Amino acid sequence: MRADARDNRERVLRAARAAFAEHGAQASLNKIAQSAGVGPGTLYRHFPTPGALLVAIIGDDVVALCEKGRDLLGHTSPAQALRTWLRAVAEHATAMRGLVAARMAAPPAPDTDAELAACHERIRATGAALLERAQRDGAVPGDIEIADLLTLVNAIAWVSEQAPCDEYLLDRLLALVRGMEPSPQEEET
Repeated sequence: MRADARDNRERVLRAARAAFAEHGAQASLNKIAQSAGVGPGTLYRHFPTPGALLVAIIGDDVVALCEKGRDLLGHTSPAQALRTWLRAVAEHATAMRGLVAARMAAPPAPDTDAELAACHERIRATGAALLERAQRDGAVPGDIEIADLLTLVNAIAWVSEQAPCDEYLLDRLLALVRGMEPSPQEEET
């Protein structure tokens, strides 16, 4: 990709992230193009659909979440590492007025959106590694599966986003997840 095309793409992504965060699904693609300083043709050349634009933003965030997860695999407390990462996933899911939670709540059909399916797989693999480590440590019950846990976290994120005046709702709901409460020893540290 040429430097100017790469710059245009990055400006569109920044403008889209801001527009989706403010307006959710009602964000105007024409206004996104205008905010990015590009014409609508440039936006559509890079992102032919609103979904493609959203998936590009999600993809960037997924890379960061997976890096955080890999870093947390070295944390001394496997349960704390899992809780920290799931909180980051929930924060990601609340981005852009529910658009992320809606797209990430359930895996897409394999033949519909390969890029979104790849995002789901990366998140699932990172979460599975953290969950398995916490299960081996005995901190999390062995019958919990990562797909169910991620679905629950996305649902919690969506619910907490519906009550923006309650800034602690996300943390209270995450604390209800079985196996996610800090042990008395962890609370002391």
